[in-house]
Amino acid sequence: MSEQRTQADRQLVRGLKARHMTMIAIGGSIGTGLFLASGGAISSAGPGGALLAYAAIGFMVYFLMTSLGEMAAYMPVTGSFSTYAARFVDPAFGFALGWNYWFNWAITIAAEIAAASIIVKYWLPDVSTLACSAVFLAIMAGINYLSVRAYGESEYWFSLIKVVTVVIFIVVGVLMILGIMGGKAVGFHHFTEGAAPIRGGFLAVFGVFMAAGFSFQGTELIGVAAGESEEPEKNVPKAIKQIFWRILIFYILSILIIGMLISYRDPLLLQSGIENIAVSPFTVVFERAGFAFAASVMNAIILTSVLSAGNSGMYASTRMLWVLAREGKAPSWLKFINKRGIPTAALAVTAAIGMLAFLASLFGQGVVYVWLLNASGMSGFLAWLGIAISHYRFRKAFIAQGHRLDELPYRARWFPFGPLVAFVICSLVMLGQGYAQFLSGQIQWAGVAATYIGLPLFLILYLGYKLKYRTRIVPLKDCRFKD
Repeated sequence: MSEQRTQADRQLVRGLKARHMTMIAIGGSIGTGLFLASGGAISSAGPGGALLAYAAIGFMVYFLMTSLGEMAAYMPVTGSFSTYAARFVDPAFGFALGWNYWFNWAITIAAEIAAASIIVKYWLPDVSTLACSAVFLAIMAGINYLSVRAYGESEYWFSLIKVVTVVIFIVVGVLMILGIMGGKAVGFHHFTEGAAPIRGGFLAVFGVFMAAGFSFQGTELIGVAAGESEEPEKNVPKAIKQIFWRILIFYILSILIIGMLISYRDPLLLQSGIENIAVSPFTVVFERAGFAFAASVMNAIILTSVLSAGNSGMYASTRMLWVLAREGKAPSWLKFINKRGIPTAALAVTAAIGMLAFLASLFGQGVVYVWLLNASGMSGFLAWLGIAISHYRFRKAFIAQGHRLDELPYRARWFPFGPLVAFVICSLVMLGQGYAQFLSGQIQWAGVAATYIGLPLFLILYLGYKLKYRTRIVPLKDCRFKD
């Protein structure tokens, strides 16, 4: 009886310090989207088109994170937007968002394991893919098993490596543009070649627009981590305030520098990808600046980025699964928490699903894995859509119940403009995922189905729960702010 009571009393530990939260916010979305995909973006839409697309998505993400920050500072719960959606919109909506988000990160873990194995082959071409993936999965699961502070500390250093790399890149890039390093000054030559900085028209920019959205995914982790943060009412606002500068400095400035230093016609930009680190735009710039071993160094940095993404995915999906179990939306045995405050049952299930998804990539030409990845592709945007809707309802309910805005530890600016803009842009990006299929003139319905499969899966979860439990949209007067 006493053991049962002890288990029932166990809770997650608030072990994330202010520096952990700040670095998770700053480095959370810096990864392969910036280090690798930025090259393809400039190649397809030109430097101006890529800059415009990333700036538009960055603008939306900033408002989205201020919306999440307002709710997370006032209600720092581990379930984050799943819990907010259930309390301020509809329990069925929260149920669907929670499972959707868990699935997204569980599959992402598999993708990061696969990417890490490819990167290691740069140095060890004959290494076993299975052995390599097992090691990386063990590292990710091991860090998350130790303690929440171990996760925070590892993410702090992973993110610091990425941040320092981008800062050095920006400094070197500016020196090259001015002609102080790497030869003569280039100025805006590459930016203006071909008569205009934007090429390919609206559709090319729209394609980059969607790719940029994937690059920024992971930013919302700050909301999940708020439930285990020390003094969230202080640390969450502090971390959220870093987001604007991170977007401006790390993404927009990096894209600008790449566009000024590398011609969009350069064939190297088209080759950049996880299989070819040597032609990452960052690698190309460092090599032209005269840095020896640039490819090997960037390879190591990108490997830490992949491990960081997998590590964060393991953390986020484990916490979401635990919250779903605690709220009665998943099997109750997943609520188990060990003495160190780690939801070990949810961690084990998440790691197992991630490994199974990875194994699916090795058999049957990876067809199952491709469908899983496509299904998870929508999940991040659905989560963002949920944040926008939840915040709109949160603020309306807050006022309707007689609260004053000065009671909020952090207040999102420009309400309701922020959540409304995020809602429109997320909807546009989600619906536009398969635009290339429809414009090709030869529609491959299997490809269209793979692209949009995430939406019907979400609707099945939402409608299934709604029909079973007869849920309704929560009236503003009945929305719960505190347990």
